[in-house]
Amino acid sequence: MTTYAVTGATGQLGALTVRALLARGVAAADVVALVRDEAKARDLREAGVTVRVAHYDDPQSLIDGLAGVDRLLLVSGNEMGRRIPQHTNVIDAAQKAGVSLVGYTSILAADRSGLGLATEHLATENLLADRGVDTVLLRNGWYSENFTRDLPNVIERGVLIGAADDGRLAPAARADYADAAAAALIDGTPRVYELAGDEHLSYSEIAATFAEVSGTPVRYENLAEQDYVTALENAGIPTPFAAMLADSDTGVSHGDLDTASTDLADLIGRTPTSFTDVVRDAL
Repeated sequence: MTTYAVTGATGQLGALTVRALLARGVAAADVVALVRDEAKARDLREAGVTVRVAHYDDPQSLIDGLAGVDRLLLVSGNEMGRRIPQHTNVIDAAQKAGVSLVGYTSILAADRSGLGLATEHLATENLLADRGVDTVLLRNGWYSENFTRDLPNVIERGVLIGAADDGRLAPAARADYADAAAAALIDGTPRVYELAGDEHLSYSEIAATFAEVSGTPVRYENLAEQDYVTALENAGIPTPFAAMLADSDTGVSHGDLDTASTDLADLIGRTPTSFTDVVRDAL
């Protein structure tokens, strides 16, 4: 039997991926959930999944956590600026534990993207290649849910702000990315997947979707990148995160989060969840 492990298994993407593995027929006994806080993994344990505590900053915990694992999904860390050493720890541990295949959640077109976010992802991809690890690269596009985190406030204001100009992107639901990761791990073929939805939306169209679903007028207001950073800071968002969001919006204006790839639909075997459905669920 093949044993699968998922890092960050109580996080949003990791938890959904564990559930997707089970939904695709993997026995719970063959799934290892690597978590930082065991108390948050009670539902996974109750589902029969093996729960092990492992920290990206603790190499020995990773080695112990990956014992007996055949295929690993490395969900990229969320600490920008620390991802490379943390990912290195996971990859080192995977090799020492004898993991045969590593899936990594990267970013769309990481090898040619102009996004600042791509830097650490590409470095991790290169590290996997340099180590000779059999790898599935899951280059995820933007999550549809990135646009719904502040949705009630956007609807109340009637304005979606950003710095994407007239650029388009192809967002997809987080659950679809998780299902794709599960499918790719089960398939086990080392390759690169460019993953994104099949809708190519401008921010004006996103605002129009908010308006349609909520029944409240919402328009898009485009800002210069630095003005957008300032607006986010004024809303209480820390400067590094605000700068990342603004940089990503500028990337949208350059097409960095758009693609014609059908890899997501091909992997999950269905049409990706529509952006309208994600907004409807969020409301």
